Amino acid sequence: MTECEHIASVPIRDGVLGAPPDADGCRQCLAMGSTWVTLRRCLECGQVGCCDSSPNRHASRHAREAGHPLVQSFEPGQDWVWCFVDEVTLHMPEAADSPSHP
Repeated sequence: MTECEHIASVPIRDGVLGAPPDADGCRQCLAMGSTWVTLRRCLECGQVGCCDSSPNRHASRHAREAGHPLVQSFEPGQDWVWCFVDEVTLHMPEAADSPSHP
């Protein structure tokens, strides 16, 4: 498995990996009246954005513009984290308890 140096800097607070989510959906899509396929949560700041299969790709845009490399799936029961810099998926059992989309 490929390693990711970025994951070491993500805190676990109160059993939650990274920053808490800032919304229940992609705010940018909601503001523009668009929809998404699935959601991702930025582990650094908690911004919830739509995935790259969605028309607007807000999660990866946020990662590029903010310099925040790690997102976690914001879907129920999914425990994986993606690093945009290292292009690697990390399976994080401790992330299973992290907040996900209801």
